Amino acid sequence: MKPLPKPPAAWPGADGKPVSCNEKLKMLTENHAEAATALRDVFEDAVLMGVDEAAMRVILQELIAALPSPKRGA
Repeated sequence: MKPLPKPPAAWPGADGKPVSCNEKLKMLTENHAEAATALRDVFEDAVLMGVDEAAMRVILQELIAALPSPKRGA
């Protein structure tokens, strides 16, 4: 099995500066690993059940693009 991608070397903050808090970086790294594992599992299951690989990639991209911002309405 191909290894999962590594998290980014720097997490860009909303102000354009990289996030530097160690606790935040730790959580972001853990979340990246969890998301990568979950997405790989969903993708593999779909393809093994007969879903077209290219179509599944589009479906997952659309899912991510449709995530609402937690900042909206705040």
